[in-house]
Amino acid sequence: MENVRVLGIETSCDETAAAVVEDGRVILSSVVASQVDLHAQFGGVFPEVASRQHTLHISPVIEEALHRAHMNLSEVDAIAVTRGPGLPGSLVVGINAAKGLALGSGLPLLGINHLEGHLYSAWLHESSGELPSEPSFPLLGLIVSGGHTELVLMEDHCVYQRLGGTLDDAAGEAFDKVGRLIGLSYPGGPAIQKAAEEGNPMAMEFPRAKLPGTWDFSFSGLKTAVLREVRALEKGGETLPVTDLAASFQASVVDVLVAKTIEAAKEFKAKEILVVGGVSANEALRKKILAESRLTVHIPPISLCTDNAAMIAGAGCYRFSAGQRDGLDMDALPTWPLSELSS
Repeated sequence: MENVRVLGIETSCDETAAAVVEDGRVILSSVVASQVDLHAQFGGVFPEVASRQHTLHISPVIEEALHRAHMNLSEVDAIAVTRGPGLPGSLVVGINAAKGLALGSGLPLLGINHLEGHLYSAWLHESSGELPSEPSFPLLGLIVSGGHTELVLMEDHCVYQRLGGTLDDAAGEAFDKVGRLIGLSYPGGPAIQKAAEEGNPMAMEFPRAKLPGTWDFSFSGLKTAVLREVRALEKGGETLPVTDLAASFQASVVDVLVAKTIEAAKEFKAKEILVVGGVSANEALRKKILAESRLTVHIPPISLCTDNAAMIAGAGCYRFSAGQRDGLDMDALPTWPLSELSS
């Protein structure tokens, strides 16, 4: 791959984003219009509101991404857009914008899997500074976000084997729900991390669902355990020890994620580990896996952990070089599993 430049568009949930990436690695621009403050009043993402905001922001965000890259649309090689998984109404806004640009410019259109984008965030680097080392295959990937918690063996570019995933709540979803239970603001991940800094992670003995014999995860039992603890404290008239609850919950989630990831990497003889997705921004998770893994661990900078279009453009570069081209009849795939890509 040489001098392949892709415009990426991401609207899978509540972030309207566009970016330009070169050769799957160098970020020439990345623009994100966040809706976090807007959805905080609902305690979570309100799909209809998200769709309307995407409609308002999509054109100026794309224009700004091209402007920051000092490029015209005619100077990129392809347009990559998140096709799924995600909220149907949100996905459609990005896809329609990408289709319009592709139709008007004659550029190739690429539908990208959001989870694949998260994996390729580990390859990205800002244009300023030295390019970091490229991850080496085979890779064990932990995708951990608000909607997904999966272990994936990445044997080569665009080749995946799904090993396991959550049977109920994703880790990020559990953070949001527990955050609400203990009276913290939305989103729960950053709020719990901040509260946990002042708490004792051993204050409460919360369960760690290891599910032996599988590579799956389960966080519903942990969520229920926190709920029971909160109700018992409230029934006894005690003030909730929010920091201890946050620290103990966070420690339980992190312990399971790290243990399973390291065990799977050893079992499948991975050379290196990727930890990606919104929850990979969690400082406790980052510190623990870096300290306990004997393998090189790639974790994107915080700006690339949460949803962004640079990761979509990055994955788009590799898909473009592999010969992928999609038609203007491409539909959104709200429940598109990563496992379907290799087949």
